[in-house]
Amino acid sequence: MSRIGFNAGDAHFWKHNDTYTAFTDDKSNWRVFLKSYLDREGVTDMVLYGDTRDIHAEARAEAQTRGITVHCFEEGYLRPYWITYEHGGVNGHSPLMEMSVAEMQAQMGGAQRPVPEAPAQWGALWHHILLGALYHWQILFRNGAYKNYRPHRTISVRKEWFLYVRRLALFPFHVMERKRETRNLHKSGANYHLVLLQLAHDSSFTEHSDFTNIGEFIDLCCKGFAEGAPGYHRLVFKTHPLEDGREPLGQIIRDCATAYGVADRVQMIRGGKLGPMLDHANTAVTVNSTAGQQVLWRGMPLRIFGRSVYAKPEFVSEQPLAEFFANPKLPDNEAYRDYRQYLLETSQFSGGFYTETGRAEILRNVVDVMLENLNPYEERCRKSKLRKVWDAQSAH
Repeated sequence: MSRIGFNAGDAHFWKHNDTYTAFTDDKSNWRVFLKSYLDREGVTDMVLYGDTRDIHAEARAEAQTRGITVHCFEEGYLRPYWITYEHGGVNGHSPLMEMSVAEMQAQMGGAQRPVPEAPAQWGALWHHILLGALYHWQILFRNGAYKNYRPHRTISVRKEWFLYVRRLALFPFHVMERKRETRNLHKSGANYHLVLLQLAHDSSFTEHSDFTNIGEFIDLCCKGFAEGAPGYHRLVFKTHPLEDGREPLGQIIRDCATAYGVADRVQMIRGGKLGPMLDHANTAVTVNSTAGQQVLWRGMPLRIFGRSVYAKPEFVSEQPLAEFFANPKLPDNEAYRDYRQYLLETSQFSGGFYTETGRAEILRNVVDVMLENLNPYEERCRKSKLRKVWDAQSAH
């Protein structure tokens, strides 16, 4: 196994110098470099974390033209205690996008299985923040060998590192603010609709939705709420647990709510555990956050506005937003449980990326599947066909 690295952060977290190759050229020469590398090394398999960054997208395209298997990892669709492993692509590029719930149910054969509970928190949050800060520190202060490196984000590495540090410093104050806002919401006894915000720079938002910025989505939500929700309902925007303040969300929300005359019924709550907030909410709205899976697990109405692996008509509403707030369509809970179970039996593997024990757990579970060289969904389909043949033979 070998790795291509693009900055000092990549080099720091790869402990095998003899298998590390540094790409230090200008990004415009990446495809030429990659072709030469693939030829020289005789590469048969490529492993990516995510698939939408420009270097990943080009690598994925080149691999596919050569018939190289592309193994894609991503945060778990059923996070936090699972990660996602697929072939070819993830999220909006996942094979799940083309699969119906009926096809999944057919592969599982209708057998009833116990379903694990959905955890209430995102998982390993402190580890994620600290490792992110360390990664960006390496790039900021030790990146001399990678002078041509340019981040895939729209802000500089220095700015991103500053945001990590500031977030750590402000964390205690944000916790106090969140507890106060949450306590006031619950004490009010108000009916409320929950908007699950995402990181505006995350690939799920930028690559798999039609919004050009988070303000457009916030405006859409405030407008739909003003037009359709009963006058005694509230709209609560919950920020992502890793929101770092690069977007002035509080100001955007206040401005939009004021513009539609609902400023006294709209509020923002920073991060925190999702479960307790969902327990008292009427509905939830998001672009395509994986947190939508927790909404559906609770049998709550969900409206989304992006492309997602769980955007299935059986359990995601397609109503106009004003109508959704006024009279939301309920999900088919049985269909969602089948869908969730199918994911757990195919592409979701227990473990996590940000702790040593979590990574060890992933390796114990995923290596054998990778070596089979079959997409997890194809493997599940193959097993289903074998079972049908066995059942047919047994019947005779």
